[in-house]
Amino acid sequence: MQGRTDHMDSHLVNEDLAPVRARSWKWFDYVSLWMSNVHSIGGYITAGSLFAMGLPAGDVFIALVAGIVVIQVICNLVAQPSFHSGAPYPVMARMAFGVRGAVIPGLVRGIIAVGWYGIQTWLASNAVLVLLLRQWPDLGPWADVRLHGLLGLSTLGWGCFLFLWGLQGAVFWRGMETIRRFIDWAGPVIYVVMIGLDGWLLWRAGGHVSLDVLGVVPQGMGARMLGIINATALIVAYFSPIALNFGDFSRYGISMADIRRGNFWGLPVNFIGFSVLTLLTIVLTRPVFGRLMVDPVEVVSQIDSPTAVALGVLTFVTATAGVNIVANFVSAAFDFSNMAPHAINWRRGGLIAAVGAIVVTPWNLYARPDVIHLTLDILGTFIGPLTGVLLADYYIMRKGRMDMGALYTADPQAPYWYRGGINVVAMGALLFSVLCGLALVFAPLFAPVRNLSWFVGFSCAIGSYVVMARLAAGGGQVAASGSRGHSAFPAAPRSPGSDD
Repeated sequence: MQGRTDHMDSHLVNEDLAPVRARSWKWFDYVSLWMSNVHSIGGYITAGSLFAMGLPAGDVFIALVAGIVVIQVICNLVAQPSFHSGAPYPVMARMAFGVRGAVIPGLVRGIIAVGWYGIQTWLASNAVLVLLLRQWPDLGPWADVRLHGLLGLSTLGWGCFLFLWGLQGAVFWRGMETIRRFIDWAGPVIYVVMIGLDGWLLWRAGGHVSLDVLGVVPQGMGARMLGIINATALIVAYFSPIALNFGDFSRYGISMADIRRGNFWGLPVNFIGFSVLTLLTIVLTRPVFGRLMVDPVEVVSQIDSPTAVALGVLTFVTATAGVNIVANFVSAAFDFSNMAPHAINWRRGGLIAAVGAIVVTPWNLYARPDVIHLTLDILGTFIGPLTGVLLADYYIMRKGRMDMGALYTADPQAPYWYRGGINVVAMGALLFSVLCGLALVFAPLFAPVRNLSWFVGFSCAIGSYVVMARLAAGGGQVAASGSRGHSAFPAAPRSPGSDD
């Protein structure tokens, strides 16, 4: 490795962005991370929203599993550079975008994390709201936004939202080790509740399960395949934010083998269990309650026992808070810290994210299936290109090699300085691929495939970045490092670390 980190620029590093010293995450920590992520209220509602596309239960299951396999592959690829360097995503982005240009992808990812943090907090607060109304029905008028509300949220809704907002902030404030311990038990416990809930529904349904309760109109094979592909893309878009910043967690892994093992058990294996439980829950709500319910909290609230309702709701809230902290709070904290490391540390970055989560009024972003899908389409439009540029740069252009010292220096002769600290090739590829994704989402011509925004942005980013980078390197122009025209892709020795 070249340069190590002996001469770090204070404007590019702080204690939180520097290579991590202690690594303590084992394979089960990653399994627990994914359990919390998958089994959140947002995860259930997103999976349930796929039925609004008119897909039968079997096709929804195929889409769920296919989407999560794509996420597993992406996570394993994203994990490696951060594992080897010990640095989080916004620092790794400096390889492709430049030590100054990386502020842009970090800012985009941070804004997305703020939006998701607000959405997940609001979904969890809805569960608390349901619990309060179940225990004290007289609070009903305060839950009516028409009687007592502000900015589209009721007074009681605001109280629940701010309660969860502060609770999550308190866990975050205690640091990554506390977060790790929190998700280690928050993720697995949700299985107990879901299995108990499905057992109760089966008992109420007389032990009979029918997938025909969805009332799906039969379609031709072509229409079904298009539906499965679109649904798969929505699942990829939903999990793509944490996939992009998975390096924020792989940097703490004790080995790549542990990371891959945790991703295997936490993604395809755990997700198949999640998919089966989710589909079973949804199809059983029709015979038991006379209508389909895609919100697990709504289902839990129908249980006769107040104690069971309270335990179920609180478990969902805990799981959702767990994923929200790791997937959104942590990411936003690193991303905002990267904007001005000398002035914004991890905790201050988290505070910025917390305030932003209120400003975006998240209850307006995830209220109905059509709004959910539009939110995911726009999300994929930005996350796909960021992921594509990161992977194309590291694996295709650099062949898995990096210069650790250059990640933290503003030396114009360093390989990641490019010109003025910005790689215009990466910026151009990002802009081009985002525009392609936006055209797919909003142009009426592409309406049948608008859910593919993540895949289109990802593919366009890889193709355009590789082509433009090679052209620029051949012409000695944009890819030059500083004024001396050094190649932007030096054959630096492979950074330390092993796959074992």
